[in-house]
Amino acid sequence: MKIVVDTNVLVSGLLNPSGPPGKIVTLLASGEISLYFDARIFLEYSEVFSRPKFCFVRERIATFLEQLESTGEIVSAKMLSKPLPHGSGEPFLEVAISANAKYLITGNDRHFPRESWERVEVLSPHDFLEIFRKTGGKG
Repeated sequence: MKIVVDTNVLVSGLLNPSGPPGKIVTLLASGEISLYFDARIFLEYSEVFSRPKFCFVRERIATFLEQLESTGEIVSAKMLSKPLPHGSGEPFLEVAISANAKYLITGNDRHFPRESWERVEVLSPHDFLEIFRKTGGKG
């Protein structure tokens, strides 16, 4: 199952492995789900993970990013026809739409107005995991 994951979900998952975002990080690390991303998203992941306030172990983050890069798929995304109210979310929705991803997982769904979704479902980590469980990962 290929998805797009907002940076806030990955950070939350790395900080708290037992919550829904943590379960998504585990699914990514195990290869059960993989990411669509572009250079902008990957750069954001790298930059945010390296912020001192999170106290992530540099080597572990490097390994995690290498795994995401090797199991995920780089996409050349087309710009949205209408900008989002919160512009930092645009790369995530652009990649999801361009890649025909089924889901964009975010902790900030208010940044993605429903009329901008096209064929992509914008879900919270909890809602995504519910679908994942019900469909056995084939959702």
